[in-house]
Order: sequence, then structure tokens, then C-alpha cells
Amino acid sequence: MIDKVISYLDELFPDARCELYYTKDYELLIATVLSAQCTDKRVNMVTKELFAKYNIFSLADASLKDIEKIIRPVGTYTRKAVYIKEISKKLVSDYDGKVPNNREYLEKLPGVGRKTCNVVLSNIYEIPAIAVDTHVERVSKRLGLAKDSDNVSIVEKKLMKKFPKNKWSRLHHQMVLFGRYKCKSISPICEDCVLQGNCKYYKKHKKN
Repeated sequence: MIDKVISYLDELFPDARCELYYTKDYELLIATVLSAQCTDKRVNMVTKELFAKYNIFSLADASLKDIEKIIRPVGTYTRKAVYIKEISKKLVSDYDGKVPNNREYLEKLPGVGRKTCNVVLSNIYEIPAIAVDTHVERVSKRLGLAKDSDNVSIVEKKLMKKFPKNKWSRLHHQMVLFGRYKCKSISPICEDCVLQGNCKYYKKHKKN
């Protein structure tokens, strides 16, 4: 089953990578914070303007109102504007604007949870990690890799146990893309999926 999943995802998404646009470490961190309950496509539209106007140092001094105006399309923008400003101030103060390879520090930043930290450490520092977002969680539960009652922390632990460590970061990106474009929440494309036999959703909704 595990080898089948790995092989199929390698076939579908051989060059899987993060779809958030960034050129600097802090840009990925902020973009990932903005992506909560929002699509990467919309976040990329917002960060294009945000990072054209500000760098990490000027963001630390930017007015909340101006940040809010730019990021308004991502939703819950007032709270996220506070997160962005506070994250920027902390990084400038503590690490001269750099994002450190320090999970404990990063997870204490406002708006940064384990999923965001996994994304950043995996992409910036190549730390093996599986970030469980809504897509990874859905795919994992449909394929029986986790129980429907499992929270994201348990899902992450189960995936880490089932898959080889050297596959974790690549697998994360592949599962995100698989959930985003094929194993969608509504109207998933099941007809040609080779994982039908392992999929609880297919057996319940599509098989007959």
C-alpha cells in the first residue's frame, strides 16, 4: 500500500513543490501564515504586492492599516496583519531579519503553528517534515492512512511512521497537490485513480 502510494504520487507529481511564491525565507513564512483558510493562488496575489512594497525591516515598522489594506483578500486580515507585523518585529530584533532553523522559536511566533513551521523548515532548511493541511488530512483519511477521528497531530505522526523519512518533505507536497487537483473535497476525480481499492470515499460514493 505505502509503495503503491509513493509510486503513484511520483508518477502524478514528479516535480512537486510548494506553490506559494517566495524568494526569501521570511516571505515563505509570512505567505504560509497568510495561507490559513485561504488558497495559495489568492495568497500569491496578495504577497506579490506586499513584498514589492515591504521587506522584513520595513514590515516591522509598517502601519497595520496599510498591511490590512494589502492582505484584505485573504480573509481574517485584521488578525493576520497583526501576525505579520509581530513576526517581522521579532525576526528583526532576534535574528536580524532571518528565519532561524529553530522549531521551538518559530512555533512561539504569533500565527505560526506546527504545520507552518514544518513547511518553512522543510523548504528552507530541508528538514524532513510532513505538514498536515486540509488536503493532506483529507487524502490520509480517505486512503485509510489515518482514522476519521484523528486530529492533524495524530495524522502527522501516523504518516511519519508509515513513510520513509527521506520521503516526508516530497510526500507532503505531492499529497497537497493530489488533494488540491485530484482527490478534491467536492467532486474528486476518482475514475482513473489507481488508489481506488484503498479509498474509503470511492468505496462509499463511487464504486456502484
